[in-house]
Amino acid sequence: MSTAHRAPRCADAAEERGDPRAGSASPVSRWLLLEQPGPWGRDALTSSRLDTQVAGALSRRAAAAGARVLLVRRHGRAGHAPQGRRHWALVDSRPGHEAVRWGRFDRDDELLAVPLDGPVSPAPHHGPADPSRPVYLACAHARHDTCCAVRGREVAAALDELAPGRVWECSHVGGCRFAANVVVLPHGLYYGGVTPESAADLVEATDRGQVVPALLRGRSSLPVAVQAAQHHARQVLGGATGVDALRPLGSRTLDDGSVAVELAPPHGEEVVRVTVARHATAAPTRLTCAATREAAPTAWSLVSLEHGSPR
Repeated sequence: MSTAHRAPRCADAAEERGDPRAGSASPVSRWLLLEQPGPWGRDALTSSRLDTQVAGALSRRAAAAGARVLLVRRHGRAGHAPQGRRHWALVDSRPGHEAVRWGRFDRDDELLAVPLDGPVSPAPHHGPADPSRPVYLACAHARHDTCCAVRGREVAAALDELAPGRVWECSHVGGCRFAANVVVLPHGLYYGGVTPESAADLVEATDRGQVVPALLRGRSSLPVAVQAAQHHARQVLGGATGVDALRPLGSRTLDDGSVAVELAPPHGEEVVRVTVARHATAAPTRLTCAATREAAPTAWSLVSLEHGSPR
C-alpha cells in the first residue's frame, strides 16, 4: 500500500479529531517494574526473554495484589544489551502513600520473592537512582502500537538528557492514541501528547511538585471521573497546578449518569463541586494502530462547577 493511501496512524488521527485526554489515565495504584532488555512481544511480560513460567506466576501474584506489571529498559543500546543483573521496583501511587522501592535480581525466579503486598519502604542502596526523585516512564512498546515506538523513543531520549538515571522506556501503559505517553512515578501521573520539545516543561513542573495541565491525562490512583473533574476545575479556577491541589473529598453517580465530585480547593474553606458527564465525541473508528474493532472516542464534559460547604 502506498504512503498516499495508508490510513493515518492512531496518534495522528486522534490529534486531527482533537480527542480530549483528560480523564483517560488507566486505573493503577500499585506498580511492579521489571528491568528486561528488549525486544518485547505484544504481551511484554509473557513474550520477552523473561522465563515464561516465572512470568505466569508473577502475573497471578500481581493480579492478586492489585499491582500492574510493566517491563522497563534503558533508552538506546543499553536497553537492548544482554541480560545481567537487573532492577525491579515496587511503587505505591496512592495519595499520601507515594513511594518507590528498588531491588535487584540476577535470576528470573528471584522475582517471585518480591513482596507485592504491604507498605512500600524505599531502600536507597538498592536502586539505580535516588528513590525520593520522580521516575519517568516513556511508553515505547513497538509490538503493541507503532505510535508508541515512533513517538515514545524520541521522548525517552529527550527526557534522558533532562533527568539522567531516572528515565525508562516501558511496555504498554494504555491510551496508545495519545502517544507519546509518559507516566511519572510515584504519583502515577499520566501525560499524553508529550513531545521532545515539551519534555523540559514536564521535568521542570515535576521538580516543582506541579503538573502540566495541557498534557495531563489524569492520576492513575483516582477514578476517571475524578481525573476529569480535577481537569475542569483547574481550567476554571486557574493556578491549581500542584500535584496535590484539588484533593478529592468524594464522588457520587447521579440519576442521569453524570458524576458529581467534591474537591478541596487550594485556598479557602468552601469545597469545589464539579459535575462531569461522559459522551462520545466522534463516530466509531479504530482507536489504535493495532485495533481489530471500532469504538467511539469519548470525553468528559463539564456540566457544572460551584462552590459550597462539604456534604
